[in-house]
Amino acid sequence: MLRFYSSLICFLAVSMVTLADEVLRGTVLNDSDKAFDGDSRTYFSSTYNYGWAGLDLGERHVITKVGWMPRDNTTSRMLLGVFEGANSPDFLDALPLAIILSTDEVGKAGEMSYAEVTCSQGFRYVRYVGPAASYAQVAELEFYGHEGIGDHSNITRLTNLPTVSIHTVDGIIPYDKVHEIEAQFTIIGDSTYALLSEPGTIRERGNASRGFPKKPWRIKFESKQHVLDAPAHAKKWTLINNYGDKTLMRNLLAFELSHAMGMPYTPYGRAVDVLLNGEYKGCYQLCDQVQVHEQRVNIEEMTPRDNSGDALTGGYFFEIDAYATSEPSYFWSNQRNPVSIKSPDEDSITTAQKNYIKGHFNKMESDWNTYLDLNTFLRHFLVGELSGNIDTYWSVFMYKHRMNDTIYTGPVWDFDLAFNNDGRITNPIYMSDYVYRSGGSCAGNMRSFVNKIIINTPSTKQHLVDIWDEARHNGIDEDHLVAFVDSMEEELQQSQQLNFLRWPIMNRIVHQNPRIWGSYAAEVENVRNFIAKRIEWMDNKLGYTYVPESISTISDGDTDEIDFRSLYRVYSLSGQLIGTDLDTLPAGVYIVRQGHLAKKVRLR
Repeated sequence: MLRFYSSLICFLAVSMVTLADEVLRGTVLNDSDKAFDGDSRTYFSSTYNYGWAGLDLGERHVITKVGWMPRDNTTSRMLLGVFEGANSPDFLDALPLAIILSTDEVGKAGEMSYAEVTCSQGFRYVRYVGPAASYAQVAELEFYGHEGIGDHSNITRLTNLPTVSIHTVDGIIPYDKVHEIEAQFTIIGDSTYALLSEPGTIRERGNASRGFPKKPWRIKFESKQHVLDAPAHAKKWTLINNYGDKTLMRNLLAFELSHAMGMPYTPYGRAVDVLLNGEYKGCYQLCDQVQVHEQRVNIEEMTPRDNSGDALTGGYFFEIDAYATSEPSYFWSNQRNPVSIKSPDEDSITTAQKNYIKGHFNKMESDWNTYLDLNTFLRHFLVGELSGNIDTYWSVFMYKHRMNDTIYTGPVWDFDLAFNNDGRITNPIYMSDYVYRSGGSCAGNMRSFVNKIIINTPSTKQHLVDIWDEARHNGIDEDHLVAFVDSMEEELQQSQQLNFLRWPIMNRIVHQNPRIWGSYAAEVENVRNFIAKRIEWMDNKLGYTYVPESISTISDGDTDEIDFRSLYRVYSLSGQLIGTDLDTLPAGVYIVRQGHLAKKVRLR
């Protein structure tokens, strides 16, 4: 269980006088008396970067307004400063009350500025948390309200997005991928998923993304939780930072492609605002932890006792991973591809299990036609190529069920450099070949492995076309995807403004950005333009002719509207004329044209 205390709180004896909806007085916390002395000539400054100033009101109060006076006219000292209320003196259970949203709201030295508070819950403890590197410097603070325990009918969010507020024991900031920091997680959703507050732990996650100033995190609840509208009931979740993706939506757009492409499992993702110990950290993506789970990677979870017979055959979850050698459990395949084993994990996997999955992976590499599920592999391939993802084969998740020799591909993951956001390659809409063959980053010898399937196997092309045709009628079209981008742009509008105040990188090249577009609207427009042109590129590359959705699918024997006694022509899904008689063709899907009429026909 978590320890609810803090060594950072000091109490100064001050009498408390409470007037309904007037300025509240209380015991000053954290040696911040100068912020409450009524003297504009003095100011509070914390002794450490992540500073705050607050009050113990003695009893719970519903806060209706907060006020502040900056130390001087340097707006950066208070821009994105956050006000919180709590009922535990260590503020682990704190909820946001207000945030200073703009330089205009910061105000001027010598003058009080105010913000209305709509949070309906009552709090005994209140505080102001300064933005990063400000040392919480402030001349004066005021809290207004009235005594009462309040209710949960209206919990403040920073924007229209859900707010994830994380408070760690002793204010420790997560600092690596190993040490789990005790924390309390509060997720404030909409009216349907209003408030979740549970203990757990937090640590850093990711590889290259950990090198950015905006850090990615893995959070783990003490017990399984339903988070917002996510399908999974699980302990582990991720907060993806999307630092180099200035649209803040590329991963979510890729998940939309994955759904439309019919992948068996697509990770859950939702854009959220994140606070850590009261400091605003930016717009993140709250997402599934990709793991073995009945509503995630749904395979059998092995135990150390599964060392022989059918039990030894699965399930296994692993990743072809350029960073595999930095993982605790990995192997090199015979064809020199690095593979990290995710499940069984490093604490429970046995030698027999590791030897089994290594041997089976080697069999798949040498005889992929027998052991690789081409259906999921090609769908995964198409998502990567349609999005122009340079990292598709830098990291590839795969899994294997028990008593099933087939290795499956998925889920899709990591698209912050997709959709024309990587300066290491030419814009994919101007390429003559697939991204993975035109400078794409591939772990080990994955490029050669993919070439065997995609380039060197003629039968693969028709399989690709069949999947592409299915997807083109299931959401992979310009209207649907542009509408999705439009909706995300609207949903992210408030949050992106705060994010780029916190991380002012809009006019800087970060990560692998190919160019500076100059505004959020221009960044999103780049994605819109890419989608339209890339769909056309994929059609042409696959030799595919799109038949509008209004063309219905019929089965052999269902000849409604087609007069098979008269002349008709049969085409492949790629638009190639292949005959004038369905009876001579093998089972499959074809396009039948007769005059102005066209039908998609499935022969069984």
